[in-house]
Amino acid sequence: MDLFAPLHDFLIGFGYAGTVAWALVKIVPLMLALTIAVAFFTLFERKVIGWMHARHGPVYVGQLVPGLGFIQAFADVFKMLFKESIAPSSANVVLYRLAPLIALAPAFAAWAVVPFGEGLVIADVDAGLLVLLALTSMGVYGVIIGGWASNSKYAFLGALRSAAQVVSYEIAMGFALVGVLIAAGSMNLTAIVLAQDGNAGLFEWFWLPLLPLFVIYFIAGVAETNRAPFDVAEGESEIVAGFHVDYSGSAFAVFFLAEYANMILISVLAALFFLGGWLSPFPESVPLLGVDGPWWLFIKALFFAFCYVWFRATFPRYRYDQIMRLGWKVFIPITIVWIVVVAVMGYLGWFEIGQ
Repeated sequence: MDLFAPLHDFLIGFGYAGTVAWALVKIVPLMLALTIAVAFFTLFERKVIGWMHARHGPVYVGQLVPGLGFIQAFADVFKMLFKESIAPSSANVVLYRLAPLIALAPAFAAWAVVPFGEGLVIADVDAGLLVLLALTSMGVYGVIIGGWASNSKYAFLGALRSAAQVVSYEIAMGFALVGVLIAAGSMNLTAIVLAQDGNAGLFEWFWLPLLPLFVIYFIAGVAETNRAPFDVAEGESEIVAGFHVDYSGSAFAVFFLAEYANMILISVLAALFFLGGWLSPFPESVPLLGVDGPWWLFIKALFFAFCYVWFRATFPRYRYDQIMRLGWKVFIPITIVWIVVVAVMGYLGWFEIGQ
């Protein structure tokens, strides 16, 4: 991060303590920003779904902007933090308390390799794509442990559903990213974005040649985060909220935070992998709009976040067998075929690998 090079050099001069301080300087602001983003995402979701249902959504809490309910999200946070967190008498208390943290840690750790601009990344590792796949697949352990430790048949059924669903769609998601890897010639996320740079703007981005993988990646991401219409792991109308049915207070808030952090992560990654990340869709000759920057990444991610809300307000929940069929019999065969197509395209020079 060249912008903060003087601060880096100053802190590193203090030895090990300075190294820890430098790590915190990078990590703490990102965690705070992500937490605030989750709070506003919940408000955004409630307002958008309200408008889609021809109602207002939150309006009373926070009259800084009339009719917006600006502070409703923070009111919900304080409400959950001050509620009592109760553990069932028959639960495995240690694992019951640990499960939300196991779900939250990978959801936050994955952001370490996500670039918001060229040089604006905590850890610009060469195997960033591999790190993401490893970390995002670990969150399901928190769900499984939480469902099992509750010692409730409803929670355990939700945990089993979630495990099967995540394993199924993790394969399709991984295959979709293999296509991105072939096209970019790198597993570094910054290099993947820069491989989409060119004079043709949005037609240089990977969404066009990798369109089937693009669609499958995002839908698989919706399934990975257990969101509607793939929310059988929660299944409010069937198994009384699924794996976190016995959680309340701050423990439930942590599960909630992990889910929404993962939703934002999938939205940002879809923009990075397929829509050019922080690259502008306009030529450089266009004043203001032709300038690359993190704001373009946020705009693109906001579109995918809107799609999450749109799906929830539009589609009914799929049956469990339909979800499994879609993952194993539709998505995986399509991704395998398109990987071969992308490999042929790369061999014929379609992608300027290593530019």
